[in-house]
Amino acid sequence: MSVVTITESNFEKEVLQSDKPVLLDFWATWCGPCKMLSPVVDQIAEENSAIKVGKVNVDDEQELAGRFNIMSIPTLLVFKNGQMVNQSVGVIPKERILQLVEG
Repeated sequence: MSVVTITESNFEKEVLQSDKPVLLDFWATWCGPCKMLSPVVDQIAEENSAIKVGKVNVDDEQELAGRFNIMSIPTLLVFKNGQMVNQSVGVIPKERILQLVEG
């Protein structure tokens, strides 16, 4: 499954109403650690059809980043049944990301 670009306008439909767990990656083009984490997030999207993976560009979606008090990037949030159930800040290994989603 490919990565979905999440915006204020599609957040409710793609994240809150999703029937699958959602992994959201808050990132920015100028963020070095984000560039390290991005390929791992992309790989998870390709390998796991049971997980919806979305990316939120904090420069484009400042209101959405503000709603979740994103202070540092990369930040990963996990949603299940419309509720945020897990989060992580910084670069973490793929196995740890999958644990967040399964958690």
